[in-house]
Amino acid sequence: MPRFAANISMLFSELNFYDRFEAAAKAGFAGVEFPFPYDFDRQELRRRLDANGLALVLHNLPPGRWGDGERGLACLPDRKAEFRESVALALDHATLLGCSQVNCLSGIPPKGADPKLIRDTLLDNLRFAADEAGRAGIRLLVEAINTIDMPGFYLNRSRQAIEIIEEVGSDNLYFQYDIYHMQVMEGDLARSIESQLARIAHLQLADNPGRHEPGTGEINYPFLFGHIDRIGYRGWIGAEYRPLRGTVEGLGWLPDRS
Repeated sequence: MPRFAANISMLFSELNFYDRFEAAAKAGFAGVEFPFPYDFDRQELRRRLDANGLALVLHNLPPGRWGDGERGLACLPDRKAEFRESVALALDHATLLGCSQVNCLSGIPPKGADPKLIRDTLLDNLRFAADEAGRAGIRLLVEAINTIDMPGFYLNRSRQAIEIIEEVGSDNLYFQYDIYHMQVMEGDLARSIESQLARIAHLQLADNPGRHEPGTGEINYPFLFGHIDRIGYRGWIGAEYRPLRGTVEGLGWLPDRS
C-alpha cells in the first residue's frame, strides 16, 4: 500500500503550524507536505520533522506574488531571471529539509500573451529547473489544476501535462497527479493513473465536490486505493483537502485507521 502524507497547510489548520507535525504523526501519517516553506524557520521545520519521525515529501517552488493572484512563474516570459532565482531558493530549502521532490507551478499566462511564447518559456524554464534539481538529487514535478478552483492555470489536464513533460525531454521531470483536480477535469481516474504511471511521482487526494476528505463525495476511494496498489504505485499520496468532519474525526478513510 502506498504511504500517506498529510498536507498540514490544510489538515490540522486549527493548530499552530509547527504543532501540526506532531499532530500528523499521532494521526498515523508517515510524512507531511505543505506548499511553501519560505516564510518559516528552516531549522525549526527540520527539528519538528526529526522529532516526529516524519518525511517532508513535497513542497512547491516559490509562486511569485500570490497575494496579487500569481500562481507560479514558469510560464511568464518576463520573469525568467526571477524563476531561476526561485529554483535555487527551493532547492536550498529542499536539501536542508530532506525533501526529495519539489513541484513547479506552471502559472497563469498574462492575458493576450502569444501562446507560442508562453509554451516556449515554460519548456525552457522546466528544462533549466529539471537539470538543477537533478544535480541536487531532487525530482522536479509539474501538476495540472482544475479550471474552477484556479481559472487560467496553464496546465489543467493530465494529457497536457504529460505532453509538456515529453517535450521537455528530461529524465528528471515527473507528473504530480492530483486525483481531485483530475476528477473535476476528466474523470476516468483508474485508467488515467495506470496509463500514466511511469510519469507519476506523486499523488494527491481529496473528494469531489467540495474538496473534502475521502468518503464525502463521488470518488470510490476504497476501489481506487486498491487499484493504485495493484498497478504498483509505490510513491506518496498527499492528503490535500479541507476537513468537513473535523480533521481527526474525518480520518476514517486512512487505511491504518479504518
